[in-house]
Amino acid sequence: MAASTHWLASQTAMAVLERGGNAFDAAVAAGFVLQVVEPHLNGPGGEVPIVAWAARQARPTVVCGQGVAPAGASLEAFSDLGLSLIPGTGLLPACVPGAFGGWMLLLQRYGTMRLADVLGYAIDYANGGFPVVGRITDTISAVSDLFRTHWPTSAATWLAGGAAPSAGSKFTNPDLGQAYARILAEAQAASADRDTQIDAAVHAFYQGFVAEAIDAFVAASPVMDSTGDEHRGLLRGGDLAAWSATEEAPASLDYEGFTVLKPGPWGQGPVFLQQLALLRGMGLAELDPGSTEFAHLVVESAKLAFADREAFYGDPAFADVPLAELLSPGYNDGRRQLIADRADVGPLRPGCPGGREPRLARIAAADVPTASDGSVGEPTVARDGRTRGDTCHVDVVDRWGNIVSATPSGGWLQSSPTIPGLGFCLGTRGQMFYLDRGLPNSLAPGKRPRTTLSPTLALRDGRGSLAFGTPGGDQQDQWSLLFFLRHVHHRMNLQEAIDAPAWHTTHFPSSFYPREANPGRIHIEGRAGARTVAGLRDRGHEVSVEGDWSLGRISAVSNGADGLLRAGANPRGMQGYAAGR
Repeated sequence: MAASTHWLASQTAMAVLERGGNAFDAAVAAGFVLQVVEPHLNGPGGEVPIVAWAARQARPTVVCGQGVAPAGASLEAFSDLGLSLIPGTGLLPACVPGAFGGWMLLLQRYGTMRLADVLGYAIDYANGGFPVVGRITDTISAVSDLFRTHWPTSAATWLAGGAAPSAGSKFTNPDLGQAYARILAEAQAASADRDTQIDAAVHAFYQGFVAEAIDAFVAASPVMDSTGDEHRGLLRGGDLAAWSATEEAPASLDYEGFTVLKPGPWGQGPVFLQQLALLRGMGLAELDPGSTEFAHLVVESAKLAFADREAFYGDPAFADVPLAELLSPGYNDGRRQLIADRADVGPLRPGCPGGREPRLARIAAADVPTASDGSVGEPTVARDGRTRGDTCHVDVVDRWGNIVSATPSGGWLQSSPTIPGLGFCLGTRGQMFYLDRGLPNSLAPGKRPRTTLSPTLALRDGRGSLAFGTPGGDQQDQWSLLFFLRHVHHRMNLQEAIDAPAWHTTHFPSSFYPREANPGRIHIEGRAGARTVAGLRDRGHEVSVEGDWSLGRISAVSNGADGLLRAGANPRGMQGYAAGR
């Protein structure tokens, strides 16, 4: 079974499975196709966290395809520029591109196929063309003036005909196709051995012609960014050469017979686990999953968990994150007492795990700007011209019981200028660092930003049972939590849990520039019903009613105890797809 945010990626994953590849081969092939067909949501310059269960080894793993801040990215460097926030576009927020290394590590250690077998699909779509979805057209149209005036390399790639490609038209990206093909050719020239070829591909990207092109462009090109000024980037070839993807143990929590696995606190994934710890024992199974009471409890738990994210999460290689305490029963028993019948509409309320005093960034502790464009996490371009990227997702389970969940993102076509000859742009994940000193998520050279990317894997009865996730920035671990709770407590099947009305809160500061927040606000799909909306307002929530099918893009696969494999995909946007046989 395969499910993803784009039908061509799901189709690619199934093609690999039907050729005898395993779930890891299929996920890698789908991941590279997503870089081609959803360029407004991810690209080779972005990143990917992956959670996987390898059936033969009977163990879970996290592959960290999250690049780090450049050696020149210091607090002093931004202070010298007079900046208190890292901009959300341009070259200044670029970290080392981690997606390529992450996919290659997964393929080499857990896959079975050769590089050509998994990369060929993306090369074919880049060179031969793919159908443009409407959001690509909308995104390029919204930033076309920026491209023409300030980012001519992007204009050459995305406005080749003088305007944005029309929805439904066939689009090619020959520079990207040729870059992939050159990586493959250099790998095949290096050796006939599969592992050596993968090593050579990684070398071509991080020390060879790709790194050289990135270094030359960034060093020579001051570009306009969201500050309204031109700045040179800090990323250099040496930063790429010094980085490599890694494996690590996942964060975990036992809940209702499942062991739920997430990447560590260099991402926001543990907030999913902490929400479960807060909600444990609150009688969710007895509540209507569309009721005011259910929504209120889930939202109020999210406010507490995300407040702890703001105060304590960061790269564990640089910060001592008290994760065990944050997920412990005793700590969450105390935090749960803060959930009242009325909505919390005040400042963030982080706890004191292990007696630690929380410290929030100035932007989080002070009066955070209020969002004015109605954006709710899906890929949009704000009315003031700022661009908001989003994310993709892919899940795969195979006949042997291997299961994988991955959330590739970054390198959005609208957020950074296209690198000549490569057909893709750099990521802007560095905007998630704070420029305050002494915070777990403060900027430092070689440090991973605390991202929002959050794939999920759940084990049951000693095997990989469920993989799922969604795009959506800070909303990922709210929308996916609703899916999981409805599946576990209310016995909804995968598709029913995906289709059910969604909501989230923007109570806490956004992880994206300019860190907007809306204390006490809930965004909810209109089909949740007037009764639920009125009930939430009666409890003091500020409720913003959104489109009936507008929140979330969840996909999921499962390996049932009955021996059946299952999958579901999101109908919102009519783009996600699940497939299997």
